[in-house]
Amino acid sequence: QVQIAESGGGLVQPGGSLRLACTASGSLSPMNLMGWYRRAPGPNGEFVGHITSGDTLNFADAVKGRFIISRETAANTVTLQMNNLKPEDTGVYYCYYRWYSRSYDTQDYWGQGTQVTVSS
Repeated sequence: QVQIAESGGGLVQPGGSLRLACTASGSLSPMNLMGWYRRAPGPNGEFVGHITSGDTLNFADAVKGRFIISRETAANTVTLQMNNLKPEDTGVYYCYYRWYSRSYDTQDYWGQGTQVTVSS
């Protein structure tokens, strides 16, 4: 079992910045992804970005150049630094951990989500 703890979020003006943090604990795999999806009011969520266990980064086009994911000194903790925020970035941000077996079977674990609101 894997447990996910999220922190961060809040209210910020357009052009401002926020930082989210996510920590995974429990029965972790040496092969994994950690990242975020976000969900605005509507039917579907949107991929934001992730970091692999090999430290490869991937971001959605909508946030490239504005968001970055970094590892903290604490084990299995990552941060999402969000800069130059726009109103369309508003939503609930969900951290996830994707566990991979040697045969590349996967299991996803999700945090509770944190609200990010960008408004003047």
